Amino acid sequence: MFIRVKLPWDVMIAAEDMDTGLTLQRTIVVHLLDAFATKKATKNLGYFITPTILETIGEGKIKEQTGEAVFPVVFNGICFKMFKGEVLHGVVSKVHKLGVFLRSGPYETIYLSHMKMSDYEFIPGENPVFMNENMSRIQIGTRVRFIVLDTQWREAEKDFIALASIG
Repeated sequence: MFIRVKLPWDVMIAAEDMDTGLTLQRTIVVHLLDAFATKKATKNLGYFITPTILETIGEGKIKEQTGEAVFPVVFNGICFKMFKGEVLHGVVSKVHKLGVFLRSGPYETIYLSHMKMSDYEFIPGENPVFMNENMSRIQIGTRVRFIVLDTQWREAEKDFIALASIG
């Protein structure tokens, strides 16, 4: 689900990058976009997709140790987070005897267990697949509709893993 959020953020600008007027505002926006791009996700908000509107730029404060200026900003943005019970689409990225891994949007790791694909049987080989009696195949590249059973935040990787069932 896409979520609109209002985020307070501190933008740090080196002394040599600062100027006045429109140039300063443009510098703040560029540094905000750079900082936003490096921050992948948070447990509460999900994955950061894009900032949309810069609402306010506060008064900058100079850090005496480094000479950098810190500007508090408030902006609107869009985040993406899966919730339990949501029905989504994903693309199979890996096939294993015990299930498949899907990707959907910024989520790289969505696990669909073979136990949740009761009509499907695993067929090993160079390109393993799950197939049912109607010859429907789940293999690498297949688009699958799934229901989110649970999501877990992985602090070390700063991302989520989701558990799914066929939807």
